[in-house]
Amino acid sequence: MRALVLNCTLKPSPDPSNTEALARVLMQQFEADGVETELVRLVDLNIKPGVESDMGEGDEWPSVREKILASQILVIATPTWLGQQSSVCMRALERMDALISETDDTGRPVAFGKVAGVVITGNEDGAHHIVGTVSQALIDIGFTIPGHSWTYWHLGPGVGPDYTQTDQGHDYSDRVGRNAARNLTAAARALSSSTFPVPESGE
Repeated sequence: MRALVLNCTLKPSPDPSNTEALARVLMQQFEADGVETELVRLVDLNIKPGVESDMGEGDEWPSVREKILASQILVIATPTWLGQQSSVCMRALERMDALISETDDTGRPVAFGKVAGVVITGNEDGAHHIVGTVSQALIDIGFTIPGHSWTYWHLGPGVGPDYTQTDQGHDYSDRVGRNAARNLTAAARALSSSTFPVPESGE
């Protein structure tokens, strides 16, 4: 069992990422439950705009796509900016649009049988909106979204310290994150692509 976390922070390495810090709470729980984990900070890669699996020379999305296909669990981790998911998160979802039309040798979409969850950090609200927006896109692609498969942290209104600079709200966010990881693992172990019928082709 493999879990892949796509960190959609706007900060390139080696800058510390609050989003990564919260995502690692889930990763620790995954590993405690016997799930192999990997985190990719997308902003460090040259991910070209587009909605195809490979946008040509220099595009590093194909390697990310292979990691998605090799994992049973996907976690999209994004900061909140202006009440919305990051632009890096949107680019990842746009590139994953290509998966909608990709099928396995049975005719099922390649995301069938895979589960996905969401991690959000930010000093302003918008977390529930982002959970809904990102989850809807993942459902379109073919992922299953289990109940209670997200967590978020935000300080509240106004400027202030980030997740890694305060303990405020960590008890809630970390506990919900551990529960999300357990729920994602349980759902992934219960599902396979063959759980779902082959869709009608419309041809």
